[in-house]
Amino acid sequence: MSTDSAATDNDPVAISAPDTAAPDLTTETAAPDQTTDTAAPDLTTADSEVGTAHEARTPHRITTWWQNHRRRYGYVGMAVALVFLWLSMTPSLLPRSALFQGVVSGASAALGYCLGVFASWLVRFMMSRDEPWRPARARWWTYLGALALLGTAIMLIWWSRWQDQLRDLMGVDRLSWGAYPLVAIIAVLVFMLLMTIGQAWAGLVRWLVGKLETVAPPRVSAVAAALVVVLFTAFVLNGVVAKYSMKALNSTFAAIDGETTADSSPPTSPLRSGGPGSLVSWDSLGRQGRIFVSNGPSQQQLSDFNGRPAQFPVRTFVGLGSGDDLRANAQLAAEELERAGGLDRALVAVASTTGTGWINRATVDSLEYMYNGNTATVSMQYSYLPSWLSFLVDAERARQAGLALFEAVSERVRARPEAQRPKLVVFGESLGSFAGESAFGSVQSLSARTDGALFVGPTFNNTIWKDATRQRDPGSPEWLPVYDGGSQVRFIADGADLDRPDGPWRPGRVVYLQHASDPISWWSPSLALSKPDWLREQRGRDVLGSMRWIPFVTFLQVSADMAVSNGVPDGHGHTFLAAIPKAWAAILQPPGWTPEKTAALIPLLRRS
Repeated sequence: MSTDSAATDNDPVAISAPDTAAPDLTTETAAPDQTTDTAAPDLTTADSEVGTAHEARTPHRITTWWQNHRRRYGYVGMAVALVFLWLSMTPSLLPRSALFQGVVSGASAALGYCLGVFASWLVRFMMSRDEPWRPARARWWTYLGALALLGTAIMLIWWSRWQDQLRDLMGVDRLSWGAYPLVAIIAVLVFMLLMTIGQAWAGLVRWLVGKLETVAPPRVSAVAAALVVVLFTAFVLNGVVAKYSMKALNSTFAAIDGETTADSSPPTSPLRSGGPGSLVSWDSLGRQGRIFVSNGPSQQQLSDFNGRPAQFPVRTFVGLGSGDDLRANAQLAAEELERAGGLDRALVAVASTTGTGWINRATVDSLEYMYNGNTATVSMQYSYLPSWLSFLVDAERARQAGLALFEAVSERVRARPEAQRPKLVVFGESLGSFAGESAFGSVQSLSARTDGALFVGPTFNNTIWKDATRQRDPGSPEWLPVYDGGSQVRFIADGADLDRPDGPWRPGRVVYLQHASDPISWWSPSLALSKPDWLREQRGRDVLGSMRWIPFVTFLQVSADMAVSNGVPDGHGHTFLAAIPKAWAAILQPPGWTPEKTAALIPLLRRS
């Protein structure tokens, strides 16, 4: 291949546009096959000549197509893209479907291509080199293609093996053989789509460079054009796309929030929000609020389980649109709790929700069974967005909601005579655990102001959780630390860990329930450049020994795992159920409650 027909390995500013010259189809179209007629020698000769010309030109057309198509891509960029494609198949925390792995691999390859092309341009720019790098010859593309086929096949085999190991470890069905070629197909399609978008962006840069070069030197034009396009892109994404996307998302999820599910109906008891005498209407509770007050064990179910007459549990909830702001909503929630007689119960639980108001049913149901219905649970909604979106854009609202709600309820509890005060506990899951922590500055403060706390699936934003983990006792791993000898707070992955360590555990007990394979807990921006202790120390029970920290790659892998964190059985990832009643039993030690009752309760619980 001649040097003037190949692509250059430079940045988006200097990548040459693909050759759009089309072959003259009128001269390359062969006549249809005809039966030879000896009476018409001229026609036969003409057909033969046309057929010969067609045969001669066909390889040329294929070669031209390949050369023109190859010009769209830089060699260095494609080589780096290939490396990122392979790295995306290295072991991570959770099993993946073929479709999801294909998307992850295609996106990783596109990112690698961008980095490779940028690095190639940056080196040339720093060397003040005006002419492009010498283009790769055709045989080097052939070598790269062969390496891509061989290396990808090997990585798919490795991917299938660690997928099988992880699926067996977590009790998930193995993938069928057809999943593996599907990964490659999806990855190629996603890569090509993202590359098309990227090339359109680069074309805008090239066009602007051409305009600026009429009034400025080439290098100044290149830098200025790239800067203008980057700033314009950021402005469009943040000022237009983000703004209107968030409006659309809020509108969409607000509409979903207004829906009523089949398992929710207006309560007939004054002990539930939205029922008779309630300070808030049924319609204002939101979708998750309506589910929360409509469900739970009945008075008869509680009586049958405990073998004695039960009370009907109090459940109060305030939806997002009930008050003027979060503080007003928190005060309204506390008033609603008091109105329903919640402060007269043996236990008051302050529940911090995820963004939409979701609460793990098992967490509340466990308390109601343990206290035979002599409980009151109060909660409030602070967003229309699902947890993963709230995690990105509503973390501050979650913090404010958790702080305001606890303070409003705690004020009313403390206002009662000490002998008449109910036990006060707090809990939350995922982003709700972050919100639940927000009213406290330390483990000691949390224990002093409550009778117990259960935080499930904490996030990297959880301040108290992070502080206790960093200050863990020597020799205890990050994924399951021991803090201050377990005297006040304990970290568990299942019920058996509650006795770890074997020492005194003072009242005001705090439990963090977390899994070693939960990407929600272990994701952090620092993963990009720093190896975490949970990969440096002894691995967790459901984390493969073959998982290795790779700069940037591990960050991307764990980020991808977050999207499927709830798609695994209980005890793994971000799915929690059976350990919840065990944790509550250890925290509160309810009168008359036994381990046998806990075992009998677990099959009755459901997560949502």
